[in-house]
Amino acid sequence: MDKFLVWGGKKLKGDVRIGGCKNSVLPILAASMLGDSPSKIKKTPWLKDVDTMILILESLGVKVKRSFGGDVVVDPAGIDVWEAPYDLVRKMRSSIYVLGALLGRIGKAVVSMPGGCVIGPRPINLHLKGLSQLGAKVITRHGYIIAEATKLKGRNMFLSGPFGSSVGATGNVLLAAVKAEGTTVIEGAACEPEIVDLVTFLKKMGARISGEGSPTLRVRGVKSLHGAEYTVMPDRIEAGTYMMAAAITGGDLTLRDVDASMLESVTEKLRQVGVVVKSRNDTLSVKVTRKLRTADVTTLPYPGFPTDLQAQFMAVMTVTDGASVIVEKIFPDRFMHVGELTRLGADIMMDNGSAVVRGVKKLSGAPIMASDLRASAALILAGLVADGETTVHRVYHIDRGYEEIEEKLSQVGARIKRVKSN
Repeated sequence: MDKFLVWGGKKLKGDVRIGGCKNSVLPILAASMLGDSPSKIKKTPWLKDVDTMILILESLGVKVKRSFGGDVVVDPAGIDVWEAPYDLVRKMRSSIYVLGALLGRIGKAVVSMPGGCVIGPRPINLHLKGLSQLGAKVITRHGYIIAEATKLKGRNMFLSGPFGSSVGATGNVLLAAVKAEGTTVIEGAACEPEIVDLVTFLKKMGARISGEGSPTLRVRGVKSLHGAEYTVMPDRIEAGTYMMAAAITGGDLTLRDVDASMLESVTEKLRQVGVVVKSRNDTLSVKVTRKLRTADVTTLPYPGFPTDLQAQFMAVMTVTDGASVIVEKIFPDRFMHVGELTRLGADIMMDNGSAVVRGVKKLSGAPIMASDLRASAALILAGLVADGETTVHRVYHIDRGYEEIEEKLSQVGARIKRVKSN
């Protein structure tokens, strides 16, 4: 198992190229199973989660050809299995997307309850509710979801839950509804750019969908879909993480291949703390010229501040003057990184599901343990400004969602090294 050694004290400066979006490409790969001809997915990032999704597709009989240039060709003609294996599904929550895709293609699916990051309870009741309302018989037994439908039929449904809209449930219902008989109207649909990206791909395949980017999606079922060539959008969470890296180190980074319109809540918050952020075409410059101020933040569904950048923003707040309050409204238990940041000397107190962060003058390097994908990134950011050496264990988490993070950071001046654990 690998670990990262990080030495603090370097201001990051230079260019970082942002890759294709992990949270888009996973449902898009599942969606490619719905076509009657191959699809080519371009700008696919080289990530562990993508590897897992490809292995799941291959286990179902899909032929997948991948090139180092980022192209993935998916040929679903050979699908002859409808059970996704536990050993793969347990590694990644997004594997649940094959449930809707299998229902949409062959009318039945057996999928293990998904695994993934430890960030608190993430029930899939909205997924199952939506698929059931399309006419599927869905039961859970011995840790598996078993779904079957003689014919899927469109209908109106409300998908929002106690913490707002669900990106996963919206995506899963879309995958099942595009070939259902009649019209499906999803109220309380997720508005995230990743859902817009999925809809755009499905429309290229011949799906009839309207309302993407709004809380109401209308899907008119079609009898068949064809393969399509599609380029995945830039990863806004990767971009946001490097924006935080520039902020915490007092650096000057230019991010390339980004869509600044997807990062407005992040940009606004960083400007509030004193970071200079400028955008032009597909580039974003992030520069620090003064001591950062503190700011409170509350995570919300898009276009609010992303839960996937909460940990990274907290890392930035640990070395500012004053106190900030961070409230998590998407996954209320998503504070596993707090204990590890305090090992580095951060002053953080939990208060009724919120984190109160009081800035300190310096963090101090120490051995720390990553608990999930985004927490891993936050711990690396903290290590970039900590005195001495920080050892980040369990970096397999970060390999799930960040492509070559140590190389990208090293190229802009960070002192970071991947080594094998004993």
